Amino acid sequence: MNYRLEPQPYEWISRDNAIRFTFEGREFQAFEGDSISSGLLANGQSILGRSFKYHRPRGALTLANHDVNALFQTDEKPNVRGDVVALEPGMTLTACNVNGTVIKDKDAKIEYAARFLPVGFYYKTFHKPKKLFPFWEKIIRSKAGLGQVNTQWDAQRQSKSYAFCDLLVIGAGLSGMQSALAAADAQLNVVLVDENPFIGGSLDYQLAHEPRVKALRESLKASVSTHPNIRLYTSTLAVGWYTDHYLPLLTPHGIIKLRSRAVVHATGVMEQPAVFRNNDLPGVMMASGIQRLISRYAVKPGQNALVLTSNDEGYRAALDMCEAGIAVVAVVDMESIAQRGEWAERVLAKGIRVLEKHGIYEAIGRQSVQRVIVAPLSGESCDLAKKDVIDCDLIAMSVGWVPAAQLIYQAGGKLSYDETLQQFVPESLPKGIFVCGRLNGAFTVDQRISDAKAVAQEAVAFLKGQHEPRDLSQYRDTTAHSHPWPIIEHPKGKNFIDFDEDLQLKDLKNAILEGFDNIELLKRFSTVGMGPSQGKHSNMNAIRVLARAQGLSINATGSTTARPFFHPVPISALAGRRFRPERRSPLHAWHEAHQAKFMEAGVWLRPEYYGASSARLDCIQEEVEAVRSRLGIIDVSTLGKIEVMGPDAARLLDLAYTMKMSTLKQGMTRYALMVDDSGVIIDDGIVGRVASDQFYVTATTSHADATYKVLSKYVQFCRLNVRLVNRTGSLAAINLAGPESRKVLAPLTSISLSESDFPYLGMREGLLCGYPVRLIRVGFVGELGYEIHLPHDAALEVWQRLMAAGQTVGIKPFGVEAQRILRLEKGHIIIGQDTDGLTHPYEVGMSWAVPLNSKAWFTGKPSLARLKSSCQRQLVGFKLAQGAPKDLVKECHLVIDNNEMVGRVTSVAYSPTQQCVIGLVMLDQPYADTSNPIHIRVDDGRLIRGERCRLPFYDPEGIRQTSAVEEVLL
Repeated sequence: MNYRLEPQPYEWISRDNAIRFTFEGREFQAFEGDSISSGLLANGQSILGRSFKYHRPRGALTLANHDVNALFQTDEKPNVRGDVVALEPGMTLTACNVNGTVIKDKDAKIEYAARFLPVGFYYKTFHKPKKLFPFWEKIIRSKAGLGQVNTQWDAQRQSKSYAFCDLLVIGAGLSGMQSALAAADAQLNVVLVDENPFIGGSLDYQLAHEPRVKALRESLKASVSTHPNIRLYTSTLAVGWYTDHYLPLLTPHGIIKLRSRAVVHATGVMEQPAVFRNNDLPGVMMASGIQRLISRYAVKPGQNALVLTSNDEGYRAALDMCEAGIAVVAVVDMESIAQRGEWAERVLAKGIRVLEKHGIYEAIGRQSVQRVIVAPLSGESCDLAKKDVIDCDLIAMSVGWVPAAQLIYQAGGKLSYDETLQQFVPESLPKGIFVCGRLNGAFTVDQRISDAKAVAQEAVAFLKGQHEPRDLSQYRDTTAHSHPWPIIEHPKGKNFIDFDEDLQLKDLKNAILEGFDNIELLKRFSTVGMGPSQGKHSNMNAIRVLARAQGLSINATGSTTARPFFHPVPISALAGRRFRPERRSPLHAWHEAHQAKFMEAGVWLRPEYYGASSARLDCIQEEVEAVRSRLGIIDVSTLGKIEVMGPDAARLLDLAYTMKMSTLKQGMTRYALMVDDSGVIIDDGIVGRVASDQFYVTATTSHADATYKVLSKYVQFCRLNVRLVNRTGSLAAINLAGPESRKVLAPLTSISLSESDFPYLGMREGLLCGYPVRLIRVGFVGELGYEIHLPHDAALEVWQRLMAAGQTVGIKPFGVEAQRILRLEKGHIIIGQDTDGLTHPYEVGMSWAVPLNSKAWFTGKPSLARLKSSCQRQLVGFKLAQGAPKDLVKECHLVIDNNEMVGRVTSVAYSPTQQCVIGLVMLDQPYADTSNPIHIRVDDGRLIRGERCRLPFYDPEGIRQTSAVEEVLL
């Protein structure tokens, strides 16, 4: 059956543009502008999802961004809100939190175990016996959560922007439009935002068929859309309030960070559900949700409707359903019809049956509503002696409202419960915060217009420095629009208060009996209001239950607070545009031309490896083999490079680094380890002495700027006579490494490379290919090698000359991944990979770099003196058996001993030199001091055995970096 209605006057759909989409393998047709829910409902798909805990069938409820039981999974996104997210052509959808399909959910049987899952059961069960917890944990984790994250997601970047205005008006319904116009006419710069794609609010669905507001609607919309002082943002949510009226506006294209001088809240009210048995069945909807479905999407949600109401709005909804061709079988009024107005008279005139002072005792049906039991109200329950069974497939609930006041709470405003309206209304507001409309208790059209004009006048006066707070109650209604107790007891339960968490009336009562008798405690123990809707449809009834149980008033009971965000915000919107500076070395174009695959290293793009025709691991291993057996060349221009000059240069370096640099001989270098005041490693590099008052310092790629800042800080704090020059960008650097490096380099440079003239750890200056260079003989990769530091504009020619000269020995460029394997074979650590924010030198076997007695003081010395005797972790080397898969163990895999985590893998790779997988693990003490094999838990849960081994893995004597290298080769 097609449930699509004839065209409605203010519908959002475009009937000229049909689209097709797929849900659970079935193809459906809808129109452009349909939401996911409306598109499915139009095709007769009434079950849209399953409940979180019991997997009960659920359908549409509000069509107002609160339907968290109608969450869908697309190819790329989880937990898409079906009631407001528009369908797209070809969209493929499945329901979240479903094991099977929404019609046949295999987990629906969980409901039969409901008696064993009382409120708070998750705090009390599954912990004992302890040995069974891993079993229960797997089950719980498999059932918990909603949608599934696509790990192959495409990066979505949204820009952030900034804006300013005199007055921000939140909500573009009747009150919001009127207040914005009045303020704009007073020459204020106004921003008007609304979460819907079209302005108009309740004018377009609750009052869509009221002839008396037609002219007003058209006038307001036209004026707002064309007023030069109003900036209008639709499909935009004000998601939080921060100090000085700083509000993030979530638009479809990103966040606008808006600073406003004042804010008018015209956010309206949110309809609340009645509580009766099976009030969650598909077909039970808020009356306003039915009106939205009819007016916005032209969808008929049922054939025979029963209206449960305690206000005039329920009768208006009944009239709208009649207009849409829905048979209204009865109106069940929880109070007397004598309290109602004109709309009730129109309902009676249509001959619709009205049951006064009645309530719904139970909705009956398995997959959707089929009939209801109604009876006269008697206290908290019904007089079943006079019950009536009525057939229907649709129940419209209109029993009360709560203000959408979350942003007011965030701003520090206070609300109190109005016994006349039976609703929370603003009581006191911070400076610059104003309210109007139904949020403020003004319900009729005339009240809302008057309240909106008054608030605009108040805001204008405030911004002119002439503000006197107005009487907020001046235009409030004198008739209740909410029932004080829309809750019906039932001995069999399933009368839900929170649809997000499947919380029943008895759950809250039991929680209160257990002592959680404060509204904040009740919330946290029972999780009421903690689901995806954040209590928008459950908090008010929870407060009523607690108040009655305590014998207190609603005001005395209080309400929970509200924190940003008002509505879930996508991570992509919070992240904003990818603001990541990208630096390229002077050799970048050469790398590109020679099939380099790039990776990010801090702000730099560096070659990860070279080669497009071979597999990645094969390319990397070939590069490793070239360095070990012949000659390799790598671009290390990304290293931090700092000149330190002045009379206090040596003193500065002694303060900043653990090792003593003032004793360093001219023309030599020394390993430089930097720690913070707590003794934690923050960087390393080398320090070379150029002259008595001049040093050359290198730093790691990722910490170059930070190291320069640290040194600059000491210069200022200690008032040192030192000049620092950061040459990271002006100098390039090339590392030539391998047994053939001296042979290839010698003919090209004026510097003598003999062992006597240029020993290991030496530093020399001279010419290379005619350019001034600084050569440093260091060996991060464990082979005879030379770092060549030279002017930026000379890098390309020197690189090409070296490549040409090295062709005779089979030179090969190598990337970062090969360098990491080479350094791992030598047992060298990488700061930030083998260390974390707590790692100190003794944990990574670097006590040799912390000579505590060599200097009176250096940064971190007091902490390191204490840490030396209380080392709680240790970095240890390991190997896997030969033949073990090369990529089975990964960095950050855990080390397990007796079912306890005792460490993690920090580095791991297949070593072509060792012909096996090698790695480093950070192990807890005392396990680190044992000789036991280690067991690493890999992705599939298996434990892989590894044998501990001494470091380094390769050339432990270091002879390949010294004068003996030629003898080794011979």
